[in-house]
Amino acid sequence: MSGLPMVPAGGNLAEAASPVDLARTAKDLARRHGFDLAGITPPDHHSAYRRYREWIAEGYAGKMEYLIRRPEVREDLRRVWPETRSALVVAMRYRPQEGPEKQSPAKENPAKEYPAGKIARYAHGGDYHKFIKKRLIRVLRSLKEIDPSIEGRSYVDTGPILERDLAVRCGLGWAGKNSLLLSRELGSYFFIGALLLNRDLPCDPPMEKDHCGTCTQCITDCPTGAIVAPNVVDSRRCISYLTIELRGPIPRELRLLVGNLIFGCDICQEVCPWNDGAPVTVEPRFAPRRGTSELYLHELILLGENEFRDRFKGTPVMRSRYGGFLRNVAVAIGNAGGEASLYPLARALRHSEPLVRGHAAWALGRIGSRGRLERFRRILEARLYSEQDEWVQEEIELAIGEMLGSWNPSPEALK
Repeated sequence: MSGLPMVPAGGNLAEAASPVDLARTAKDLARRHGFDLAGITPPDHHSAYRRYREWIAEGYAGKMEYLIRRPEVREDLRRVWPETRSALVVAMRYRPQEGPEKQSPAKENPAKEYPAGKIARYAHGGDYHKFIKKRLIRVLRSLKEIDPSIEGRSYVDTGPILERDLAVRCGLGWAGKNSLLLSRELGSYFFIGALLLNRDLPCDPPMEKDHCGTCTQCITDCPTGAIVAPNVVDSRRCISYLTIELRGPIPRELRLLVGNLIFGCDICQEVCPWNDGAPVTVEPRFAPRRGTSELYLHELILLGENEFRDRFKGTPVMRSRYGGFLRNVAVAIGNAGGEASLYPLARALRHSEPLVRGHAAWALGRIGSRGRLERFRRILEARLYSEQDEWVQEEIELAIGEMLGSWNPSPEALK
């Protein structure tokens, strides 16, 4: 490893490299291992912790219990790992190369015949958690070649750490009004990781100011109004939370607003001026896979659990779980589908999971009321007689009521 300070035989860190040299070396190593940004931060972050506690107190974490349990651990990195003296914080861009859409027979048909769903850009490639964690471990191993007494712990959305705020403290960017970390070099399409170190290294200064200015594009364009104030997101209304983290039904009043998004949401990033011309990833791991590129909703709603696993194995989409994913697909069909959606939704109405059946009922009601399709009502009524789950029964009854309230069917149709 030419150019890096080495520990002389029988020596120690003080003899090999000063803290300034070691900090510079750590950041250089991070870049050599594929990270785009790197900085050093101290272990405490009290101001961010206070804001975090206020956010929790407002209920904005929704049902994400892992964020609510033992919040005090997030106040100081030494509560996560007592030996922490500083942390190397890194960022790696993931924005995929966006070329023209692939042509297929489905593209030549009306959208409602073959409606397609969308997933967040970060989910098109392989899961980033293990990949970035391995890169951080490589950085640690390289540091240990300089001084074997250096120890560390790596985290990539895998522990009670406020990664975004650590990144702000060491100048990697600023917290945008959409609550995401923004960088003048990378925009916001990047992952963040942290390597806790048992070395007291000189820290990088935070960015002096944010660069959002008077822009509120992310706030005004959020379809569900989830950004309730600059830098504050109410997860309970965020489409990413609704389609990934939420394990139960999506609230009825928000389903229409989800559109055709079936895993995550990029809207607040797509409208951000800092992402205009943001660099694309050069990492093959984050390149779109075929299973995440052709997302035809009628096909997806019919996936068995093994087919779901085979298609999305190794991608972030697995986090939504099988039933949650089909729930999302059913909502998207309700928003984007048409008469051709009858068969796949009728199949979903007999799915083994109540979560899927209830949202399929909602979708049938939405399409049926838009197109005045009496066949959709008959499918719902037939299922109502055999449905045993009370929540699904309620969804079916509401769907039928919505359809009957949207048009005046003939007396013969009601027989």
